[in-house]
Amino acid sequence: MLRNFQSVFRVLGRQTRQYSVKSDHAVWSLGRLNHVAIAVPDLEAATALYRDILGATVSEPQGLPEHGVTTVFVNLDNTKLELLHPLGDNSPIAGFLKKNASGGIHHICIEVNNIDAAVQQMKEKNIRCLSKETRIGAHGKPVMFLHPKDCNGVLVELEQE
Repeated sequence: MLRNFQSVFRVLGRQTRQYSVKSDHAVWSLGRLNHVAIAVPDLEAATALYRDILGATVSEPQGLPEHGVTTVFVNLDNTKLELLHPLGDNSPIAGFLKKNASGGIHHICIEVNNIDAAVQQMKEKNIRCLSKETRIGAHGKPVMFLHPKDCNGVLVELEQE
């Protein structure tokens, strides 16, 4: 009987190794979900919904002219929601709201422990980045947006931990 168990463990061990995924991210790795961003046509009303009706703690509005948005962060126990509102007519959020008048999920943000290495590898793997270089995001850290057509239809923001 012991011999049978040893055979089973050998087979299971081979199957486990067969399906293990080898990562070539020796220099960087994904971290936690930092936030889910939601484009909103009325920032005050959206902030009031999360703060006054749902009881969440929310930040003060922050203008980010270099990104063309005003943001409010809704703090949750395990992540944040980022409410995005256009800052000016040339804002990418203004274009999003023209197509989605009531707003909606705009992007997800995932932390990485080495943004420069992550961006370099994305480019090597033909994942299009939406800017040539990282920019400083709402948290004061470098960020890079990845093209949704290369990420299963999702706009992905990578942010330095």
